Amino acid sequence: MKRINAIAIFAVATLVAAGSAMAQGRAVKANVPFDFNVGRTHVPAGTYTISTTGSSNIVELWNDSRKVNIFQPVYADGKQASGSKLVFAKYGDQYFLHEILCSSSDMNLQVPTSKAEKSMQRQQASLQNEKNNVYIALNEIR
Repeated sequence: MKRINAIAIFAVATLVAAGSAMAQGRAVKANVPFDFNVGRTHVPAGTYTISTTGSSNIVELWNDSRKVNIFQPVYADGKQASGSKLVFAKYGDQYFLHEILCSSSDMNLQVPTSKAEKSMQRQQASLQNEKNNVYIALNEIR
């Protein structure tokens, strides 16, 4: 089976002072240059803030225009992040948010695989290709 090299995309993330985000818990911000899926929700490209809520098993993801606001269950993946990044699984032309890795915020979380992503995994397996991982840089909001 062929292994497809991972595509690295690093975007400049902006630091923002956001007292309300800090009151909710840890928060990071990233510019995602492509549409993607989080759980069952299709999300347009844009600048997103991701924060943990009172429960560390839920993250909130919203864009700067507040047109997208998603609460997504997540679980700790036990990985030690080197740096801060979002990890997307890429199948064909579709991207799925897979992990949130942020060493400075101790936010190393994995997003459960959705039904749509599982379907894409099966299609990809029938083509005997593996998924591509795409990485987006994160910055902690202080």
